[in-house]
Amino acid sequence: MNHQPQRPPAAPCIWMQAGVVKAKTCKRDFHCAGCRFDRILRKLARENRQSSTPPTGGRARIVYWADKLKELPAHRRPCVHSLKRRIAFRPCTNDYLCGTCEFDQYFQDQFLVHAMLKPVDMQTIDGFRIPQGIYLHRGHAWMAMAPDGQVRIGLDDFAARLLGTMARIELPLLGKTLQQDRPGITFHRGGLKAGLLSPVSGVVTASNPEVGHHPQSLTDDPYGRGWLLMAQPTNLREALRRLKIGDEEVTAFIEDEITGLHQALEPHLGPLAADGGQLCDDLLGRLPESAWVAVARQILKN
Repeated sequence: MNHQPQRPPAAPCIWMQAGVVKAKTCKRDFHCAGCRFDRILRKLARENRQSSTPPTGGRARIVYWADKLKELPAHRRPCVHSLKRRIAFRPCTNDYLCGTCEFDQYFQDQFLVHAMLKPVDMQTIDGFRIPQGIYLHRGHAWMAMAPDGQVRIGLDDFAARLLGTMARIELPLLGKTLQQDRPGITFHRGGLKAGLLSPVSGVVTASNPEVGHHPQSLTDDPYGRGWLLMAQPTNLREALRRLKIGDEEVTAFIEDEITGLHQALEPHLGPLAADGGQLCDDLLGRLPESAWVAVARQILKN
């Protein structure tokens, strides 16, 4: 029997739900970022808004779907997650500015991250956990695709456990520009100040207050509660070429990192550091302070 992959059931497109178009179904499970129809209507809506003369004909009714919904009374404006059939009706309370919406941040954390990173989807490499489907940067930042073309960024289990709990995590402000391979987040512990290289270029759209108030969450749950920030990437396709994904590629990377870390520890701990033994949690806290910089540089690559 030939089993064809199941497509998500058709549902009314957001543009149809807003009343901008009369009939249009969504067959992409509301992943609008790659939708040609969404891209065309956004372009037309932008041109209509910027035009010096009022548009005429059928094109005149094309406005951005969020602007159309803002014509409704506040209590009747559906949240984006309601429009996308992810929750029951909930009114939008932030003028469709999802990047600064506390509920959107909560939803992304509680529903999307934990639904995506189930235990069955984890691979374990020498005791370190790596979820299937995420991208790894050489500096141990992880990156996962999020709705609407954004990406979620965090610190992988390898680095989080070996570096231990930080005294303070300095996150960039909303709107801050990130550059791939350059520090975008700063960790502070004792006299150590180390940066996490960004896995992608783009603009920060959200940060996780949990790790600011409770840095331990980064160590306890690096792929869930301990995520660091979200960004709208630029030139994502090019950025992905420099990241690692897939069992074989990620396994080889982590194994090479373990070997390199043993070699970096040898000047500080002697030949025993290079015997291939199990690396311990909070390695940084068990080392003399003189070794902190070398170890952090080996792990974070800066």
